Amino acid sequence: MADADRIAYLDGHLRAVHTAIERGVDVRGYLVWSLMDNFEWAEGYRKRFGIIHVDYRTQRRTPKDSALWYRDVIARNGLPS
Repeated sequence: MADADRIAYLDGHLRAVHTAIERGVDVRGYLVWSLMDNFEWAEGYRKRFGIIHVDYRTQRRTPKDSALWYRDVIARNGLPS
């Protein structure tokens, strides 16, 4: 499932974290919001923020392109050049 905007968003945030670390900030971790599509108080089920798509009717979960991209970032311990 294509979500290029989310990949660009995550890439930008992770690059900012990297810059912060280079400048001496004690970064202990990074969490993606959200792992799965879920209920958002302001938007209900309309907005899908997860890197895993949830079919609410069947409860089937499918990794989006951003999940696969993030998996690769973790596996290589770094961002693509």
